[in-house]
Amino acid sequence: MQEKWLLAGLSVALLLGTCSALYEDQIKKFDWRGVNVGALKQSRVDLNHFQPRILVSTHEGVVASLCVKTGELVWRQVLEQNPRGDIKLLQVSGFSDDSSDTAAAPMGSNLGFDMLTVQGHAPALVRGWNTNIGALEWEWSIMPLNTERAQEALWFYSKSVLYHVLPAWRSHLEVTAYFASSGHTTGSTSKVMASWITPESCSLSGTFYICTDGKQLISLDLVSKSGQVIRTSLEAESKGKLQALAGLNGVVVVDGKLISVNKDQSVCSGLQSTSYAMGSFNYRKLLAYADLTSGILKIKAVYLDNCAPVVELEQSLPFPEHFGTPSLNSFDCKQKRNGEGKSCLFLFSTSSESIVAVQQGRIRWSREEALANVIDSQFVDLPLADTEGTLESEMKGKAGDIASAFLRRITTQAVQIRSLFLHVIGLGPPPTDTQRAGLVRDSFGLHKMLVILTRAGKVFGIDNISGKHHWQLYLPKVNGFANEEQMRLIVQRSAKHFPLQPLCTILGKDAVNGNGVLYRFNPITGKAAEGGLIQLNYKIKQLSLLAETEKDFVKGVLLLDASNKVHVYPQHASPLADGMYLYTADVKTSELSGYFVKYAGGQLSSTHIWNARLGGHNSEQQIIGVAGKNPIEHVHSQGRVLGDRSVLYKYINPNLVAFVTQAPDATHKSVLNLYLVDVVSGSVVFTMTHRKVRAPLSIVHSENWLAYSYFNEKVRRTEITSIELYEGKAQANNSVWSSLQAPPMPLVERQSYILPTIVEALRETITERGITNKHVLIGTASGSIIEMPWHLLDPRRPIASTTQGREEGAIPYIPELPLPTESHINYNQTVARLRNIYTAPSGLESTCLVVSTGLDLFVTRVAPSKTFDLLKEDFDYILISIVLVALTSGSLIVKHLASRKLLKQAWK
Repeated sequence: MQEKWLLAGLSVALLLGTCSALYEDQIKKFDWRGVNVGALKQSRVDLNHFQPRILVSTHEGVVASLCVKTGELVWRQVLEQNPRGDIKLLQVSGFSDDSSDTAAAPMGSNLGFDMLTVQGHAPALVRGWNTNIGALEWEWSIMPLNTERAQEALWFYSKSVLYHVLPAWRSHLEVTAYFASSGHTTGSTSKVMASWITPESCSLSGTFYICTDGKQLISLDLVSKSGQVIRTSLEAESKGKLQALAGLNGVVVVDGKLISVNKDQSVCSGLQSTSYAMGSFNYRKLLAYADLTSGILKIKAVYLDNCAPVVELEQSLPFPEHFGTPSLNSFDCKQKRNGEGKSCLFLFSTSSESIVAVQQGRIRWSREEALANVIDSQFVDLPLADTEGTLESEMKGKAGDIASAFLRRITTQAVQIRSLFLHVIGLGPPPTDTQRAGLVRDSFGLHKMLVILTRAGKVFGIDNISGKHHWQLYLPKVNGFANEEQMRLIVQRSAKHFPLQPLCTILGKDAVNGNGVLYRFNPITGKAAEGGLIQLNYKIKQLSLLAETEKDFVKGVLLLDASNKVHVYPQHASPLADGMYLYTADVKTSELSGYFVKYAGGQLSSTHIWNARLGGHNSEQQIIGVAGKNPIEHVHSQGRVLGDRSVLYKYINPNLVAFVTQAPDATHKSVLNLYLVDVVSGSVVFTMTHRKVRAPLSIVHSENWLAYSYFNEKVRRTEITSIELYEGKAQANNSVWSSLQAPPMPLVERQSYILPTIVEALRETITERGITNKHVLIGTASGSIIEMPWHLLDPRRPIASTTQGREEGAIPYIPELPLPTESHINYNQTVARLRNIYTAPSGLESTCLVVSTGLDLFVTRVAPSKTFDLLKEDFDYILISIVLVALTSGSLIVKHLASRKLLKQAWK
């Protein structure tokens, strides 16, 4: 027995010795995470359950349960990515068209379900869930014979049977019935002839398949044995697509009106609304509808059996503009605690991808699910405090003579003392909105405003320290550009130019006419500035930010339109665009074009100067990745010291852009090509080919190096290749770089490594002066963010340990890259569906600010070379104070004793 206890104790000791973790007081001290579910697709509100909950499915392939009171997540299950994770059906037990139809399991069986989901098409996955804890209880799948047609498949649930509807457009419908919990078919597949069905005009409402045909509806009851075609007349042709109304079998919404093709289901045909939802109130079926008029959201309801209005549920409330257009998704009612009437919770989805809960005439809570699709991000410096701003104005004033400078300083300090006195007695000026919100720049520049642009056109101003949303705005009619390019967010003026306010601009495409759109705003307050929304009369083909500024410190935006004409906004910055170069890249044709911009006679013009085709001889190659260098990057070291103390100078070309193309190949399946192109001269500096590799591709480009990851199909693993470019041991020009007089082709060092994970994003760390070592941040498919030192990716790592390698500090080459747990900067704060990583410098040279986006949002800071310019948290101030006091006292005492000794010696 003693030996067993000794062995158990030894095992525990060994396990404890291998544990590594953060200190408890460090968790979430410098980071925070926002958890999202995505844009709402289907929902079920249940207030009468023993555990009130809101069950939702989203367009991001997520099923979740939300807290009724706060909207916070109770549990969340992130399913496979689209199209396999596309949720086609959400069926909650007790919420089907037939109120008596439930899916509770019989006693002693595990084949029932609280919630059933159907997702994907090849294969289609049917899953049963426990809604209390979000656990998956069972699943089954079917694999269609024709995977292309299966994308259009529809599903519906009726009386414990799951029906799979596969349309063959303008021909027939194939209907197959399965037992919902087991997946066994109830019989053979039935074909229903329907030559009128088209993808644009049809919808599934319960068991009825309904299509529009001119001024009539043609429908089929898919569970009826007769197979009779039902025709229903309309007052006019439908202008939009049919919308099914969940909870009512055979009822669709046609241009805001309810139409029933089911003779057993009556509707209130006199209603007109943009959104409807079914529920129950006082044990009677209820139809609620909501409309937004002049910023006021009006909610009304009627009983379904007699269309009588339900006065108790009528509500009217102001609806914030930044939410966009609301659409009623579901609702439920329950008895109040005091027994006086009932209270209903209405759940809305909005055009800005928000989820809003309305109860008792007010917005109870909201979730900003647009943050699940971030497309751009910027860190903006906060404004100075009043005292620092006054000092800044004084330092920017004219130097003058000593007397005037002294007088200005005395005047400034007198004003500051007066302001302090008035503030103490309560008569000072009130603080501004930004000061009241704590938006004041700190000493180290770590506190910034995080401006985030989302795919839905919603913009957020978030505190990067606390995660608080200070403001938000919505651009409803602004979309991304053609060529699969998203909207752009740029900073035209930072907060460093006191007293001028910072300025940001969003560039996009008008949703109606396709012309360019600019929206200028203050990133600290979120309010429109200097013109606000500006409609352009041309389409934007390419854009670039000018490097120089006018007296207002605003960097102009250089725009190239579809006819290759050049514009600058604001127009007074046009002379600064003289001598600029632009390039364009067509993703589909892999064609590159270069343009030279000239300003003469008060007009801007562009000249096409070069062209390059990367598509190959058969034009099969398509561009899948483009990576330029960060325009705010500073290169601190111009070379690398070798083992013999000579210098190998870096090939630092600011105009170098990496293009990656992919094409199918009969022999190697897939071929990946890398091109390094000087976009000023159009010359190809370097090219490399990878065979039997494919996407996903991630690429990062900085200084004289780049790294990119891909999937190697031959050995079925993820690899990452690093490249470094050098001029040699002599520089052609050590002061100015010119692509038109470029040095000879660079020396290229390359190496490949093995990563034991799938890479979703790559980004380099960046600091104020570029002194700190460069690290590469690797975002993985599992949601981790790994901080990889560049010396591990260094292509000059020697195969064997040599004297020269040791002198350079190079680590011997090992193909496998280690991923230690201490390198995961987000420890257990997993970022689901991680897509991008953005970095920005802080006021400290040692620290880099990081935000990673995906389904979730994670903000933190990293110090690649440790915090060499900042005292540690556990710095012993008391000890150093005691030492300083002791040294000072000792020096005074020694000085006194030395003077006495000299005096005595003088009297001898």
